[in-house]
Amino acid sequence: MYKSTKFIFITGGVLSSLGKGLSAAAIGALMECRGLTVTLLKMDPYINVDPGTMNPFQHGEVFVLDDGAETDLDLGHYERFTHAVLTRKNNLTTGQVYDTVIQKERRGEYLGATVQVIPHITDEIKARIRSLANGTDVAIVEVGGTVGDIESLPFLEAIRQLRADLGHENLLYIHLTLLPYLKGSGEVKTKPTQHSVKALREVGIQPDILICRTERRISRDVKEKIALFCNVRPEEVIAAEDVDCIYEVPLKFHEEGLDQKAVELLNIWTRAPRLEEWETFIRRVKSLSRQVTVGVVGKYVDLRESYKSLNEALFAGGVHNETLVNLKFIDSESLEKDGIRDQFDDVDGILVPGGFGSRGIEGKIMAAQYARENLIPYFGICLGMQIAVAEFARNVCGMKGANSTEFDLETPYPVIDLMEHQRAITDKGGTMRLGAYDCVIVPESRSLDIYGKRTVSERHRHRYEFNSRYLEPMAQKGLKPGGLSPDGKLVEIMEYADHPWFIGCQFHPEFKSRPMDPHPLFCSYLKACLDYRAASGKDHPRVQDKVRKIRATDAQPSHAG
Repeated sequence: MYKSTKFIFITGGVLSSLGKGLSAAAIGALMECRGLTVTLLKMDPYINVDPGTMNPFQHGEVFVLDDGAETDLDLGHYERFTHAVLTRKNNLTTGQVYDTVIQKERRGEYLGATVQVIPHITDEIKARIRSLANGTDVAIVEVGGTVGDIESLPFLEAIRQLRADLGHENLLYIHLTLLPYLKGSGEVKTKPTQHSVKALREVGIQPDILICRTERRISRDVKEKIALFCNVRPEEVIAAEDVDCIYEVPLKFHEEGLDQKAVELLNIWTRAPRLEEWETFIRRVKSLSRQVTVGVVGKYVDLRESYKSLNEALFAGGVHNETLVNLKFIDSESLEKDGIRDQFDDVDGILVPGGFGSRGIEGKIMAAQYARENLIPYFGICLGMQIAVAEFARNVCGMKGANSTEFDLETPYPVIDLMEHQRAITDKGGTMRLGAYDCVIVPESRSLDIYGKRTVSERHRHRYEFNSRYLEPMAQKGLKPGGLSPDGKLVEIMEYADHPWFIGCQFHPEFKSRPMDPHPLFCSYLKACLDYRAASGKDHPRVQDKVRKIRATDAQPSHAG
């Protein structure tokens, strides 16, 4: 079985956050364009079992799969760039490996042997990698961390051993490095790449292909110098120049010959790559003729990686509407401290994403109230739906002090509350409502107009739910369900009829949005933002001048690869 699947291992050097995940995803896209089936694996060296309990400031977004696995955000890149069906098997951590090995030792499966990193830990890593094969043509494995870090050494040793286990033509090593540019000398420096490859060779791995991140185009001479000192050929040095849109990366890799070199080294016969879909998408991106600004109100706004899938879903929905989406991130705690003031003057829509903890909650409630009262398109996702419900209960239904019991155990109106089976749970990891659940769309609802079908499947990551005791009094005032669980007991979507666009959903639609298949909720929401912008006259030249001045001081999210 394993001989039929080819493996590509991607390592990174010099420093972190160079784009190993994007590179792995882009390579997967190119392999699919050649008619091959792919699967991908992210190996993370941290000792946490999964990132589910980690602070977004430390690790960024937690990406949830259909089977409920809480995984690294790079799996979001994998799903957005490829058609691979990912499960919990596609994210491996040091914590998972050690947990499994210790359990085996406790059961006596090692027959009294001294359990060691080599061979027991490395054998478990290899077994997890091999289990990916399962009939796919290519398995792409990203090794987290940076070469030289002590944490990733067992993973590097495992993939070193696999070359002997699987055979030279069944395995490919790709190493991602940085070529810094020094303005003082006007040079691209290759020494960090040389040292990174040296560190990799010291653990027994000679890279077959180098991907070199660079701010500017590099010459043939630079490639030849890197090839000479890193023991590869010049055509195996791939320049990864910064791009305006991450979805250009597969096309740029193809221009550099990466996919052709990979299939040659792996001895795979494929058809010629069919890149028309990617080329068409990039042409659409570069010809966007309109723009809107969405105010994203959250408490992780200082780290945009916390909202990676959300940013990409908004971007894709914007492309669908031929619209550039500018994101204005607003700290919900600043709203509590300073009030609304002019924070929303330049936005065409307000979005409150998911989150945990009480910090900044009242600021989010203020944002939902402002959107409702001023008829600004409002999109509440997970916690964003819950705070919209609390705001409506307080200010429309007269339920003074209404809240979620997550934030106020003594609230007289617990409009958001724990499910009964959640009350006894003490372990935090992996115990929320996680993964894909069906949602039945309510007839004659805005949600039905948006989805166009009665049953949909959406991914969840939350512990608290809408308290159905308050469904009827809220519905009488206009906040009605747009989607329910199949048994009718759980509210999945709430929508306010007396508003141009006011929807909250308990699930995370951003996890299922794709660049070329954007989620319908995001497409509809951004269409509403466009309509609001047109109705408010924001496209008038004098208004545009004011908006440009405001935006000049706002940090905008980057789609650089």
